[in-house]
Amino acid sequence: MLGVLGDLVEDVVVWLREPLRQATDTDVEIHRVRGGSAANVAAFAGCPTRFLGSVGADFAGDALVGELSSHGVDVRVQRRGRTGTIVVLIDERGERAMLPDRGASVLLDDVEPSWTDGLAHLHVPAYSFAGGAVRDAAIAAVGRVRSEGGSVSLDASSTGMLRHHGVDRFLDLVAELEPDLLLANAAEAELLGLHDAELPKTTVVVKNGPDPTAVLTPGAAPHHVPVAPVEEVRDLTGAGDAFAAGFLTALLEGAPVETCCTNGHAFAARVLNAPGATMRPA
Repeated sequence: MLGVLGDLVEDVVVWLREPLRQATDTDVEIHRVRGGSAANVAAFAGCPTRFLGSVGADFAGDALVGELSSHGVDVRVQRRGRTGTIVVLIDERGERAMLPDRGASVLLDDVEPSWTDGLAHLHVPAYSFAGGAVRDAAIAAVGRVRSEGGSVSLDASSTGMLRHHGVDRFLDLVAELEPDLLLANAAEAELLGLHDAELPKTTVVVKNGPDPTAVLTPGAAPHHVPVAPVEEVRDLTGAGDAFAAGFLTALLEGAPVETCCTNGHAFAARVLNAPGATMRPA
């Protein structure tokens, strides 16, 4: 079973129909959808999946747990504080600007041992290491899964978050946890220096939009996996999470890394025309 630890929040996705106007109205289209990088991966995965996180003891938390469960996910959450919200501004090119208030997501604490039982792999977006009680909970969960013979992946998540909380601090954490897999987009990889980093036990996968995905395997030459073209892109929200879901689904089926990348590309393509982190049928 795949485990995913991190945020489950409400996304308020704002599709701009014109450039944002200061001090007056802007024509937009608004969508409210389930969000949170970890929750998105769990919802998109094509294999048995368990989500580990925290939401508020409120109506929004109830609704989000119900929505995520409707995807067949085994949802394990603590209830405390208030449920987080992220406002996502999408321009006419599909690019995002995110305004996060993570709320209860940072309050996850002392993950019960039973929550990690039976996990063959644990995936943790870097947001979970950015502060709050969830940081220690995530580190402990990684250690527990590792001790039980499971594998681990991290996602670099966000250049803004990495800059705010410290690039060196995150790299030190990667060196400490030695994940089997580290996912990043091109901007995150450049910020972290991943193309030149010495990570002897970690395969690094660098996504670059429509350009080939780079696979950096310890002791091997870089390998590039082409991306099939996508006719129209309206909203990039959740594309990286969908890639992670597709990649990890194939990985747990025993597929080679190149096939995992191709599967990740196919999953990502299915969210690019939908509002927020929602996936159209295959």
